[in-house]
Amino acid sequence: MSDLQLAGGQQWGLWGLLLGMLCTWCLGAPSPSPSPAASTGSKLRFRLAGFPRKHYEGRVEIQRAGEWGTICDDDFTLQAAHVLCRELGFTEATGWAHSAKYGAGTGRIWLDNLNCRGTEQSITECASRGWGNSDCTHDEDAGVICKDQRLPGFSDSNIIEVEEQHLQVEEVRLKSAVGGGRRPLPVTEGLVEVRLPGGWAQVCDGGWSAHNSRVICGMLGFPSERRVNAAFYRLLAQRQRHSFGLHGVACVGTEAHLSLCPLEFYRGNDTARCPGGAPAVVSCVPGSLYATSSGQRKKQSSTQPRGEPRLRLKGGARSGEGRVEVLKGSEWGTVCDHKWDLLSASVLCRELGFGSAREALSGARMGQGMGPIHLSEVRCSGREASLWSCPYKNITAEDCSHAQDAAVRCNLPYTGVETMIRLSGGRSRYEGRVEVQVGGPGSPRWGLICGDDWGTLEAMVACRQLGLGYASHGLQETWYWDSGNVTDVVLSGVRCTGSELSLGECAHHGTPIACKRTGTRFAAGVICSETASDLILHSALVQETAYIEDRPLHMLYCAAEENCLARSARAANWPYGHRRLLRFSSQIHNLGRADFRPKAGRHSWVWHECHGHYHSMDIFTHYDILTPNGTKVAEGHKASFCLEDTECQEDVSKRYECANFGEQGITVGCWDLYRHDIDCQWIDITDVKPGNYILQVVINPNYEVAESDFTNNAMKCNCKYDGHRIWVHNCHIGDAFGEEANRRFERYPGQANNQIV
Repeated sequence: MSDLQLAGGQQWGLWGLLLGMLCTWCLGAPSPSPSPAASTGSKLRFRLAGFPRKHYEGRVEIQRAGEWGTICDDDFTLQAAHVLCRELGFTEATGWAHSAKYGAGTGRIWLDNLNCRGTEQSITECASRGWGNSDCTHDEDAGVICKDQRLPGFSDSNIIEVEEQHLQVEEVRLKSAVGGGRRPLPVTEGLVEVRLPGGWAQVCDGGWSAHNSRVICGMLGFPSERRVNAAFYRLLAQRQRHSFGLHGVACVGTEAHLSLCPLEFYRGNDTARCPGGAPAVVSCVPGSLYATSSGQRKKQSSTQPRGEPRLRLKGGARSGEGRVEVLKGSEWGTVCDHKWDLLSASVLCRELGFGSAREALSGARMGQGMGPIHLSEVRCSGREASLWSCPYKNITAEDCSHAQDAAVRCNLPYTGVETMIRLSGGRSRYEGRVEVQVGGPGSPRWGLICGDDWGTLEAMVACRQLGLGYASHGLQETWYWDSGNVTDVVLSGVRCTGSELSLGECAHHGTPIACKRTGTRFAAGVICSETASDLILHSALVQETAYIEDRPLHMLYCAAEENCLARSARAANWPYGHRRLLRFSSQIHNLGRADFRPKAGRHSWVWHECHGHYHSMDIFTHYDILTPNGTKVAEGHKASFCLEDTECQEDVSKRYECANFGEQGITVGCWDLYRHDIDCQWIDITDVKPGNYILQVVINPNYEVAESDFTNNAMKCNCKYDGHRIWVHNCHIGDAFGEEANRRFERYPGQANNQIV
């Protein structure tokens, strides 16, 4: 069943429990706006302040009775930081700070000697000296470092408002009323159950509406609801005993979470049946990725908009999350985060076949895009069928930058795929030997995966299935990890494209297992990471700097030694004659959320005496000349002899420099420039005949280093070569255009706006 956390800024404390036992309902009358329902408790507000480096760290400040104050670091622990990070809308803490690391606050010191177990739902449940009772100074203000992942229902606002005393719905699930048999996942229909502080309870169907069903389905990862056979479930309900905890649900249908709807709770000791005696039942329509039968897929596909998609998510580690990109005209672009909220994000998520939005992210939290920013101030009501139906503004470059690209995390159905895979032997939960479960329900068993041909793409899918983010390494040998009790290899020949939701969707050998290298030491392994790099080529610079040079052979000895010339150069009359080179500059940006580092360590870099530098990767970039139908007629390659930060954005400092055998890499927010006049920064076109061609540049072509997105690693340009001059134009990232525009590109467009070089 799907256990989706619901927060929405509501908290549960001891006083809330007592209050819930004394009154039949603890929330106010229905409100027309989708805001948290009122309670009898006073409101607390939380924020991070001071001098943090990131949005998820800082000095903790609490506003109580209208006054902002701080927390003393006496007896402060990581457990207290966990509770406070959840108050602030984050999933957990990764650390805490003492002695006013983020600067001294002002006002009252609200809490001192704070003692938490870490499992409390609210800071009010932790022991302390009491509100405002402290013997500290602001030089002892405590701070927290939270994990950069939001709880459901919380926005990216810096100030989080919660109830000091409040009932809340913590989780929602659908429970099948039909016993026996193993129902396929995801479960799309059943009795609605909510988890309250006292446990799971059902919802009375009195006044239940399609709007309520829509909200429930959205929370569970489904884009829409459908009618259910209520008579069938009522008949079953007569034979079962029910425990109702919630009634009076009055959603308007646009809420991203049930906690945003006006709710009425039963008394804690109320066992009476609701009027009519029936629990609420919901049936949901799964998106196309999660349809469990051919009939559902056929029905779902008919509801999708015709033609090519106009929305997509890029740069996300998991399905249903990423930077929002929209297709306008023939070009993909991003969305500015001005006024980006859960309502607009939920419309987008449902349109893509997911549920409502779990988080509406701002500040390029899923990496920066390149190209145009198409939309700003998107203001959806939540009822729209498409993001394109929402009001928005067209913007200019001065209005917004890619540092403000909007992103989203959508609610997904529970499919259970994470239970079919596990890691063993690693030093942390993010690494280990991959073990998969095979066999039928009656005889499941765990086994290893053969390490032959296991690589980054396969590791990406494994980490995604595990819910552990990106793959930083796909390992073919795991002898240095404990083998454990699992020794049988049950899967071999695994080949993934990198986009699959689980390893079960990847191609692999049948029986018998075909593994060249046997033994547990050659079992497949992974190292996962919450963040990854993302390299993108600045395509406009290629177009601006492309030119032809006839270079004498006597100046190309080093290039020939490093295999940077066409094969025919070997038969040339050295040192006489020349080679015709297409030269251009390439500027490679890292727009991800982690530095790009060579796969090999410094100890294994190869020294090249002729050029006097180290190679840290065998092949860093492919340069190819292709015919319009894709036939390669010339090629070049660029060994990454010097990965460094040539330039960076204004607020980013350089970290990597190749001089004196320095560290190599590209920092997030920086770029590495290969100038047109560097050896091997070319394609040898001596043997290319006049005609129309495509210039293609591919970064990290062998997927040696993990990235969050490999689809944007290629760049294409149109070329026309007449034997003397070359026209290079229409350079763009490979997936920057829509499908139809790409088809027109491959047919070679006219020569309008060509550049003669």
